[in-house]
Amino acid sequence: MLAKLRRAAVIAGLGGTLVLTLATGTAAAGFGPLPPENPALGPTGTATMHGDSESSDTTPFAGPGAGPVDADFHEMGAACPTILQGADGLPQALCTKITNRAPTVFLLDPNTGNPLASLELTKGSLLGGVYAYLDDHDRLVTADGSQKLLRVGHDHGGPGGSWRLFVDTATDISDAVAGHCGGGACDHADSVSPDYQGRVWFATDEAAAGFVDPATGTARSILLAPGEIVANSISTAPRGMVVATDHALYLLNVDGDGNPRIVWRQAYDRGPYRKPGRLSWGTGATPVFFGPGDGTEYVTITDNAVPDDNLLVYDTATGRQICKVPAVDGTENAPIGSGDSVFVASTYGYPYPQLPPSAGPSVPPSAPITGGMTRIDVDAGGSGCHVVWTDTVPSSAVPRLSLADGKLYTFTRHATVPGGIAEVLDNYSYAVLDPATGTLESEQLVGATTAQDTLQMVGVIAPGRIQYQGTTTGFFRITPR
Repeated sequence: MLAKLRRAAVIAGLGGTLVLTLATGTAAAGFGPLPPENPALGPTGTATMHGDSESSDTTPFAGPGAGPVDADFHEMGAACPTILQGADGLPQALCTKITNRAPTVFLLDPNTGNPLASLELTKGSLLGGVYAYLDDHDRLVTADGSQKLLRVGHDHGGPGGSWRLFVDTATDISDAVAGHCGGGACDHADSVSPDYQGRVWFATDEAAAGFVDPATGTARSILLAPGEIVANSISTAPRGMVVATDHALYLLNVDGDGNPRIVWRQAYDRGPYRKPGRLSWGTGATPVFFGPGDGTEYVTITDNAVPDDNLLVYDTATGRQICKVPAVDGTENAPIGSGDSVFVASTYGYPYPQLPPSAGPSVPPSAPITGGMTRIDVDAGGSGCHVVWTDTVPSSAVPRLSLADGKLYTFTRHATVPGGIAEVLDNYSYAVLDPATGTLESEQLVGATTAQDTLQMVGVIAPGRIQYQGTTTGFFRITPR
């Protein structure tokens, strides 16, 4: 029943009725279509970090717009990279506490953004408890440090009928996660995504990949390649699951015996070193499905070439490389993929407060934030790609493209002291761009402290023209004034 609500025009919220603004055929100047609806997910646009299981970073909902906005900051004492919203209209934030680095789920009031309930999960690796999704029952699905696949539900079962969060189901996946390296805590699952048959795929730090069969609770996995690392989330589409290691891009599916298998592998240029503004020595991108037909015929990542990262586009069915085009000087972000278009934002020089143990030194050790975004389109028939525009916007978040209002939403970071020598004084602004030209339509200051650093996190656009954007210590709730 909940799955059928994803395309409905009205969702019941706590404070009344939220009217949804859905994308139309002409609203976004030819961008789209949305990827197909995954029956195992909650609402399209708000059920995963990147909007859908294909990680398109598009949304069917209109954003707050280019006019004046109110930016309500919520201090949570935790970094909040993942904010999702289910068909019941209740936002859920998966945050990492500053004090003990434990992932914590917060249920939020949709009218204010204030916490209604919280639940701390078991700590795993640095990225553990970051990549999650909402299933078709509005449960948050994630893998925690106890090597369990969790489905976290919510109801009014707290004291006096108050809201509570609780672990609804927990499936042990420890053998599939760490069996290849001796068991225990030798590896961790960080990213999960459902396929179109309801299997829950996962990838681990040490490049194991597999799935949990919901019918049996059995977890199966394979090692992609010895010595490779996974540092980004995975994506799923009707043809299978894609995952990028620090050496190659893989498409996986299921063989006749019900085991995961590699359909194709494409190595890429990982460069001679990690660039500043990256969390790993390799691609910084979550793989993105996109295309003008069903929204999944292409898959894209960026590489780590020198001097510039290339955008790499592949044919999903065959793995054939369609193009390799210089895009930006370096990026840790997933691109946006929609129709024939891909949008890439630079993160070169962006300072992260903590790096994964496997990151290694960057060359140079640090650098000023350069900024800049690029749009690259695939040529007709998948015959190649070309650059449409570049700009100098210093994006400090993963941008989102609204197919309802045809705008590109992000946040920007500006230095207040020349040379970037006093980063703690940098300020942060809500920004709206024209995706057709790259023109900055509006930029409104929202924060000026390190607590409000948007840290290249992903924002989510929810029904009612509400945008949530995570920061190092909480999140912004942006609404039209």
